[in-house]
Amino acid sequence: MGERPRTLLDKVWDAHLVSAETEETPGVLYIDLHLIHEVTSPQAFAELRRRGLPVRRPERTVATMDHAIPTRSGPSGRRVPPTGPAAEQVGALERNCADFGIPLFATGDARQGIVHVIGPELGLSRPGLTVVCGDSHTSTHGALGALAFGIGTSEVGHVLATQCLLQRKPKSFAVEFEGTPPAGVTAKDLILALIARIGTGGATGHALEYRGPAIRALSMEGRMTVCNMSIEAGARAGLVGPDDTTYNYLAGRELSPEGEAWDRAVERWQALPSEDGAFFDRVERIDTTTLEPMITWGTSPGMGMPIRGAVPEPDGDASHEKALAYMGLTPGKPLLGQKIDVVFIGSCTNSRMSDLRDAARVLQGRKVADGILALVVPGSEKVKKEAEAEGLDRVFREAGAEWREPGCSMCLAMNDDRLQPGQYAVSTSNRNFEGRQGQGGRTFLASPFTAAASAVKGAVADARELLS
Repeated sequence: MGERPRTLLDKVWDAHLVSAETEETPGVLYIDLHLIHEVTSPQAFAELRRRGLPVRRPERTVATMDHAIPTRSGPSGRRVPPTGPAAEQVGALERNCADFGIPLFATGDARQGIVHVIGPELGLSRPGLTVVCGDSHTSTHGALGALAFGIGTSEVGHVLATQCLLQRKPKSFAVEFEGTPPAGVTAKDLILALIARIGTGGATGHALEYRGPAIRALSMEGRMTVCNMSIEAGARAGLVGPDDTTYNYLAGRELSPEGEAWDRAVERWQALPSEDGAFFDRVERIDTTTLEPMITWGTSPGMGMPIRGAVPEPDGDASHEKALAYMGLTPGKPLLGQKIDVVFIGSCTNSRMSDLRDAARVLQGRKVADGILALVVPGSEKVKKEAEAEGLDRVFREAGAEWREPGCSMCLAMNDDRLQPGQYAVSTSNRNFEGRQGQGGRTFLASPFTAAASAVKGAVADARELLS
């Protein structure tokens, strides 16, 4: 008998296993690419110094600044410098990278950007790699066929010191997105629909593999949006098997292989997709032909609903009752028309060129409603430059939105961009917990289409009305 068919997860895991796990101990997994930023790395470097340890493979670690940096420009047109704790974090990252020989894409560098945007766009993230970062949305890189997951600060130290990590292999979970989604339904709607169905703990202990014709039809950027929110479903990681879309995306990237090395890489990558008959511990099927644009109504990414639906009844669920009270919503009523204060288009979920083009398509020739603060924040310097070359920045500015410098911005209340208590925001980011975007702030997660339409209407809106 031949070998059993293997999944993409099996292949990447087996190729990086230094020491197999036992009932008593996790396995030792080799890490190909370690991405770091200014927030979760200082403590790890402090531990290396305390123990007198070097970075084991500094060439396999890459640093950027994204979480705490301001995205506003000053009178000179340049990004305003960070102050307070943010300045301390940025300064520490600069010192640590200099002392330990780690490449750093600091503000002002043409390669700077959100860590999960620059990894793929530079060609650092590739099929078959293991990728880690001290950030839960590292699953984004799984869109290229990598096994990518977030790690804690102590684990950041472990990888810096050993280039390995103690891990137990997650179970496999295939999600088949069947059919062709209707017009106006985007990658963000696919992943929000999945999380609404299985809940934020639905994939706990698993690595999700996204499959089916609706996934294959997505651009690489759309696949990144889907994989990005795997953690919001409770998963350890999210992956898409590499195909021609993957290879075409990576070809010619700044740090992608070239020449014969490229040919050998593609040959390896073509052997990675899950084989016919491979066993998955769990399978979920979603008929995308019936989906509508999605939006969240509560304080968890799993509290999602179709844009034209009604806020659900709590039915005795204490967490739903608490969410409704925090959000100030009445069950049984639609979200359409709910007044808002802020629109945020950005984050590692939706800040790439395709996302900005979607937003510009809605905002072209229209105005942001009076009293609405609309922020458009590109995911990287490269995205910013390309968007400006296409004139998207003019579309946003002429509509009345603010065009910002690259960074995480209002995704999380860790920098200058944050909601005020009681404000409502439609956001293209990934989390809507209490206080996530600012103390007392209330967040509706949605796609760039929905966010842009809501900016125009000054209330939660269905972009299909403006695009028809």
